[in-house]
Parts: sequence; structure tokens; C-alpha cells
Amino acid sequence: MAQKDVPPRWDRKMQQRLARGEAAALGELYDRFASLVHSLAHRVLGDERAADGVTREVFAHVWEHPDTYDPKQGPLRSWVAAVTHRLAVQRLRATETAALTRGGSDSAEEPERLESEALESLESKVRRASVAARADYIVHSMPAPLRAALELAYFQRRDYRQTAADLGVTEDEARRRLRLGLQLLSTAHDVGTPPGYGGAV
Repeated sequence: MAQKDVPPRWDRKMQQRLARGEAAALGELYDRFASLVHSLAHRVLGDERAADGVTREVFAHVWEHPDTYDPKQGPLRSWVAAVTHRLAVQRLRATETAALTRGGSDSAEEPERLESEALESLESKVRRASVAARADYIVHSMPAPLRAALELAYFQRRDYRQTAADLGVTEDEARRRLRLGLQLLSTAHDVGTPPGYGGAV
């Protein structure tokens, strides 16, 4: 049995290739993770062009700082997702703060209270976007059998019996997959770095 702290071989090799400056490695990384990065950025920002910008920033960061990834902290996928989350949240805060500054009240009535409410609103928006992005990450990262069961049950409105029939598994197995999938999704409110990566980005 492999040791838990031994990083996957592909992750280690990819980091080494990026550290050597291999452009082909960045291309492979982009092919593998670009849709994940764009999806997470779009989920946080709600804007296609902003998500495109964050996607470029993420891969620029990975290219310029491959040494900031520590394979012992978790999979490369989780690190890339954590970098995406951090950069998307930074952009969301900057955009919303600029909008608040431009739309600031001319009224002298309680400016501190209004500013405090605006900042609370911004932080609430950041938290909601972070939870949504984390839920997306969890769904896309979970094993295919769990994801398939959740998609049937929640997007196609199948009950566990119909889900079992559609997947060709027993009803007990369908219930097990749904329960595990929901347990994973329930961690989406634990906002922070994506699951599996506790290191700094």
C-alpha cells in the first residue's frame, strides 16, 4: 500500500517539468485543468470575461511560480483550484470595492454605517460565491459513480429506485452513492481551500 504522503507521480513530474520551464508541460496542464479553472472562476465572478482573465492569471501564476506547489500537501488539481479561488475572490473584492467607491453616497447621514453595510454585503457575496465554487469543485472531483447518481437524482428528478435502474445497480448501492455524494457536498460550506489541499497558494 502506498504511503499517504507520497504525491501522485504525474503531479510530481509535472511540477518538475514546470520548474525546468518546459512550455509543453504548461500546455498539458492547461489542457487538463483549463475547464475546471474557468468554471470555478466563473462561479465566483459570474462573468465570462472576468473568468477568462482569471484563467489567464492562474496559468501565468503556475508558470511563474511552480515551486509554490507542495506535492506533499495534496494533488496538483487541488492546488490549481485553490490558486483559482484566491485570484477570483481577489478580483471579485476589487471589482465590488471599486463599484462601491464609484456609487458612494453623497449623503452625510451615517456614512460609516453605510460603508459597514456595503462591506458586509460584499463579504456575504464573496462567501456565497466561494461556497458555490467549492460545491462545483466537489461535484467535478468526486468519483464518476457518485456524480452520476447525484445528477440523476437532482437534475433529472429520479428517486433512488429509478436511479438504481438507470445505473444498473441495486437500490442499496444507489442509496449508498447518493448518501456519499451528499456527504461530500455538505462540506461545501467549509469555505477555504478546496478539499485535499491545505497548503498556501
